Amino acid sequence: MNSTIKNLLILSALILPSQFLKAQDWANLKRYQEENAKLTAPAANENRVVFMGNSITEGWKRTHPEFFSEHPYICRGIGGQTTPQMLIRFHQDVVALKPKVVVMLCGINDIAGNTGPSTLEMIEDNIAAMAEIARANKIRVVLSSVLPAFDFPWRKGLEPANKVIELNKWIKAYAEEHKLTYVDYFSAMKDERNGLPERLAKDGIHPNKEGYAIMEPLVEQAIAKALKQKLK
Repeated sequence: MNSTIKNLLILSALILPSQFLKAQDWANLKRYQEENAKLTAPAANENRVVFMGNSITEGWKRTHPEFFSEHPYICRGIGGQTTPQMLIRFHQDVVALKPKVVVMLCGINDIAGNTGPSTLEMIEDNIAAMAEIARANKIRVVLSSVLPAFDFPWRKGLEPANKVIELNKWIKAYAEEHKLTYVDYFSAMKDERNGLPERLAKDGIHPNKEGYAIMEPLVEQAIAKALKQKLK
């Protein structure tokens, strides 16, 4: 056998298994499996809330951990994730934890194309699917507006601002149609470019403590409203 071909075969044998294994956990189901297993069932009077999202949700707990530790709030954000990935892990990371409310904040990474090209309709279908799963399992739903975004630091030039506005219009309308709770971070945080100002997010995407300080009372009001809704 030609030595070059032999070396290529050996290299393939070393690389392909690792790629194959990585591909099996595309939705990163392992990220919270251990934490989920350790979590006890909610107490009878516990208003457990799961925050489902991407790096903005994950960074929320890292930036202001007290917001979660001082409330029955569970963070299930994973950096970089898109809505199809969240849909795959929704039962494991939300339904199985038996919350009274799920707060969904997602869609910006789909617009960035993190897991490939995605239309607004594709994002909307995934959000609707997660909301339907939640409702079928007697979980109240808070749908969050996507945060303002003028540009992506990891993928320049996509001009996401108008897509964010259009997606938020749909999220709000869907929430109204299905009698879900909608929380509008966008209006409270946008600048004149319909982006996220540097004082709230150094990179224009991920909020700092000041940014989360704006979001927290808004989402707490939304959670309180959702908890008052009667389940069908």
